[in-house]
Amino acid sequence: MKKNVVILTGAGMSAESGLKTFRDADGLWEGHDVMEVASPQGFENNPELVLDFYNQRRRQLLEVTPNKAHKALVTLEEHFKVTIITQNVDDLHERAGSSHVVHLHGELLKVRSTMGGQPIPWRSNLVLGDTCEKGYQLRPHIVWFGEEVPMMGRAMELTAMADFLLIIGTSMQVYPAAGLIDFVPKGTPIYFVDPKPSIKGNPLNKLYVIPEKATEGVPTVVADLIDKAP
Repeated sequence: MKKNVVILTGAGMSAESGLKTFRDADGLWEGHDVMEVASPQGFENNPELVLDFYNQRRRQLLEVTPNKAHKALVTLEEHFKVTIITQNVDDLHERAGSSHVVHLHGELLKVRSTMGGQPIPWRSNLVLGDTCEKGYQLRPHIVWFGEEVPMMGRAMELTAMADFLLIIGTSMQVYPAAGLIDFVPKGTPIYFVDPKPSIKGNPLNKLYVIPEKATEGVPTVVADLIDKAP
């Protein structure tokens, strides 16, 4: 039986594809207070601003491609049962070929009704007047600040089954996602790939820190894991 590799990815995973990170000095919030464009209150106060913000992000996403790190993770599926839990709202993992991706913070290429319901694939601009079949305005399928993270429970369950945990391009400082590391079984090796590592070791787990960008560090870790495959 294949062992479980659970992978947590953040903005640093996609930065080298050309997607700006959210919290860097040149990040997506530049020129906007975060609550203006990523909160229910912001959407209520100025829906046109919020829709335009995500329309720009959506157009940018459609212009970029998966990088070496995304593609390297796909090769793990030949040797392990792989689950990617991502904080990113892009679809670069899927485009690279990964088959099991859990999106904690929603998906940029989907929208949903302001009254709830299932998300709808959406690749064009979203404007006021675009409604669901019941006549309610559509909104980005993004988990905004102050909203619940619907996939968090599933992410906890998956992390609790990890034989190996790989963390890529995330500071592990933002909750609730940062709390997932607490669900890893005792003794599970943890690999942390980030050029500015900010994670602290846990005496219950082996921690391997790779202080490199995703495109440099991930292929190295993938090769090491494949060597450890049964």
